[in-house]
Amino acid sequence: MRSEMAERIADKLAEIETSEHVRILYAVESGSRAWGVESPDSDYDVRFIYIRPAKDYLCVREKRDVIEWQLDEVLDINGWDLKKTLVRFQKGNATLFEWANSPIVYRTTDIWQKIYDTGKRYFSEKAALCHYYGTAKSTFRQYLLGEEVKYKKYIYALRPLLACRFIESKHGIPPVTFDELLRQKLPEELTEEIDKMLRIKAQSEETALHPQMPVIRKYIEDEIARYEKLSKEMADDRTPDLEGLDDIFLWSLQQM
Repeated sequence: MRSEMAERIADKLAEIETSEHVRILYAVESGSRAWGVESPDSDYDVRFIYIRPAKDYLCVREKRDVIEWQLDEVLDINGWDLKKTLVRFQKGNATLFEWANSPIVYRTTDIWQKIYDTGKRYFSEKAALCHYYGTAKSTFRQYLLGEEVKYKKYIYALRPLLACRFIESKHGIPPVTFDELLRQKLPEELTEEIDKMLRIKAQSEETALHPQMPVIRKYIEDEIARYEKLSKEMADDRTPDLEGLDDIFLWSLQQM
């Protein structure tokens, strides 16, 4: 089934290139499938980076910098223009770094590899930490305050907090998959409860409600508060210099 879907996605990418007159440099899976926590009926969240012909960047009227191609129960496909992508790299956009490190790649190019070699120099610990603890906080407030919860939402809060933990200890770009993030040293009681939660989730309907697990809930609540405080204390470490991004943008246009 995965190979059939990969072929279908490849056809969609080719269709986008023809219809939009762009070249797709990189396309990946994002979301739950990239994180390794998908359900059998999870949709496919395809994200791509594209470049237009050089003349399109010289127009008085700017073209849209996103392509939203398809959204249905199976496929969610959209992409960013390269110029938008480079601006997001400079801002330390954590979502973009996740795309760049997705374990499920539908298409890549030598051009993209050089772009990312430049882009990863702009990784910001503070920007990433703020993104991840904010995601966990939003999930906690929306889905994890009741007496019964969907265990999938535990994962959606734990994963970003574990990414914060990686950034705090390793000072680098965190892994994408939940399994890799779980390999960090965690309190033994928490690890046991997460294992128990994952076993129950695997045997349950996606929408099933289960009793709160106090150990996991407390960890989430405490870590959100801790990383909120830590993020405010961190200095802004974003790289202000745009010269490297300008250079790779011009080089990429020359390859077209």
